[in-house]
Amino acid sequence: MQAFILCPPTVSPPEENEVRKYRKNPHTISKLSREQYRVTQLGATEYPGTGEHLYNDKPGIYVDIVSGAPVFASSDKFDSRSGWPSFTKPIVAANVRERPDPRQGGIEVRSTHGDSHLGHVFRDGPVEQGGLRYCINSAALRFVHRDDMEAEGYEGYFDHVRE
Repeated sequence: MQAFILCPPTVSPPEENEVRKYRKNPHTISKLSREQYRVTQLGATEYPGTGEHLYNDKPGIYVDIVSGAPVFASSDKFDSRSGWPSFTKPIVAANVRERPDPRQGGIEVRSTHGDSHLGHVFRDGPVEQGGLRYCINSAALRFVHRDDMEAEGYEGYFDHVRE
C-alpha cells in the first residue's frame, strides 16, 4: 500500500529557526501525564470534547509536546464541531508526517521530530482553505501564546499568527 501526503505546501520559517533541533526527548516523555503518554506514545485518541485546547481562541502556536516542534498555528484553527481541535494545515509541513492508520483507518498525523501521534487528517475541512481537517488531540500539544513566542524561541513564526 502506498502512502499519500495530504499536507498543503506551507511557507518555511526564517533560516534562524531551521537550525533549531527538535527531537524526541526521553526526559520529556517521562514527565508526560498518563493521558499525554497514552495519546502520543501509544497512538490513542482522547475522548471528544475533553481536550484543553478545543475552545482555545487565543493567538499563538501549538507545538508537539514531546519535541517542541511547531505543528499548528491558531490562525489555521477552526471549529469543526468534531470534539477535537481542528486545523486547516500544519504550520510547517516538514514538522508533521502522515501515514495510513491500519488500526483506526484513515490517515494518521504524527510529529516528524518527536514521532508523537497527533491525530488524523480528513478531507472534510473548509473547501475555501484547502478542504483538509487536521483533527488533533489536545494531549499531544502545548500551546505557546503569541506574547510568549519570542521568549520561547518561536519568534520566527509570528507571521503565522493573527492577533
